[in-house]
Amino acid sequence: MYNSPLPKQERDMGMLVHLATFAGYLIPFGNLLGPLIVWLMKREDSAFVDACGRNTLNFQISMLIYYAIAIVLAFVLIGFFLIGLLVLLNVIFTIVAAIKASEGKVFKYQLAIGFL
Repeated sequence: MYNSPLPKQERDMGMLVHLATFAGYLIPFGNLLGPLIVWLMKREDSAFVDACGRNTLNFQISMLIYYAIAIVLAFVLIGFFLIGLLVLLNVIFTIVAAIKASEGKVFKYQLAIGFL
């Protein structure tokens, strides 16, 4: 999709969009607000950052839905396992996506529902 080498600043902003999801560990809904703020600021400057932001937000909204389902399933005990699995997948996918963005590649998150 992006054949020419991307400038370092664009790759860094794409990586920042992905890594901003870790704000969710400090701020309620920071996993959505962090990437949303970066994406809204830079989406018109770079098609690469726009793609990274859309993918990140789609994944984080999807994860929010999956967490809600897991919390409901916690009443039958399987949800506790699912919550742990979802947290692990969220961290792993976010790190992989940030690494891909630093290489100038758009990462398509598995399990993401296409909202945006």
